[in-house]
Amino acid sequence: MSGTSGTRTVDLVYFNAGGGHRASALALEAAILRAGLPWTVRRVNLREVLDPKDSFRRLTGMDPEDVYNKRLARGWTLGLAQELKLLQGMIRWSHSALVRSLQQHWLATEPDMVVSLIPNFNRALCESLASTLPGVPYVTVLTDLADHPPHFWIEEGLDQHLVCGSPKAVQQARSAGYAGDRIHASSGMLMRSAFHEAPPIDRAVERRRLGLDAQRPTGIVLFGGQGSKAMLGIAKRLPETPLILACGHNAALARALRALPAAAPRLVLEFTPDIARYMQLADFFIGKPGPGSLSEAVQMQLPVIVVRNRWTLPQERYNAQWVREQGVGLVCGSFAGVAQAVDALTGELERYRSATQRVRNRAMFELPEILQGIMAQAELAPIALIGG
Repeated sequence: MSGTSGTRTVDLVYFNAGGGHRASALALEAAILRAGLPWTVRRVNLREVLDPKDSFRRLTGMDPEDVYNKRLARGWTLGLAQELKLLQGMIRWSHSALVRSLQQHWLATEPDMVVSLIPNFNRALCESLASTLPGVPYVTVLTDLADHPPHFWIEEGLDQHLVCGSPKAVQQARSAGYAGDRIHASSGMLMRSAFHEAPPIDRAVERRRLGLDAQRPTGIVLFGGQGSKAMLGIAKRLPETPLILACGHNAALARALRALPAAAPRLVLEFTPDIARYMQLADFFIGKPGPGSLSEAVQMQLPVIVVRNRWTLPQERYNAQWVREQGVGLVCGSFAGVAQAVDALTGELERYRSATQRVRNRAMFELPEILQGIMAQAELAPIALIGG
């Protein structure tokens, strides 16, 4: 272990594909700071480590993460399950080269703990760290409610810790052969403190100020930071429903939504860091079953309407099952039936809202304590060896 006593360097590994991994890294960094741990936290974009000269961008004119994000925005998700297998095969084929590159990175940066918030690359990350900095703990924090085996989040036979945000993920870790002291259960997905500490607001006053209906049930439609063209179909099918349409970085989508005629009032948002505040103004959520936005909606006591079909990202399919298991909303086969789903949900809004209140997500407070315990265990290991 490098560093001086009490001051440690913790690396959070993420990438920008989809946006959720970076959001989790930012949330974990803030949670560590809030917990008062005497650590220096560094965010490490794996894409920059593996391609420091931006070779892919120079050849193609765009970042590989941008390719994925544009596909999400356009709804081109059919076939991603097969492409995931191809990607995983390429990662295994280039394993030795990845390990060599990462070994050089760890030798140059010397972290005291590495926390991965990404799937697919954990074997190369963990093995490269163990071979260059023995004793430095490696932790994988699943930012999905469950693994999508094989070779996605939980790789078998690694010297790592796993932080699992659902009983399903804990069971998957056990089935992969991990001992109990290497599996750490959290009560959900990491979220920013804004979703835990939203200040009270006068919803009726704020809705009127924004041109929304003060009394009628209002939905928030959200498809992550890149938006999705599916929002256009949803808006067209709900002309009588007050909506907050959050488009993220997709300015073209926002323009198209503003141009749509509607009988009910609408608020179209481009990127905003205040999603928690806008969720406070809503009564229910419509979107894809992404682990981040789904967890945020439930935290804000919004019943959800999501879809699960062949266009659903393979790693997000369990999330729809989780919605049913928890009773926090409805799962549709497609958004063609969204109007009927809204009618059914708003007809029993209090029952669904009560179910969201039973979901107690404390991951923001649990993760720093879990990591502190892992760090303390790693610091004691050399002492135990000397004593032996």
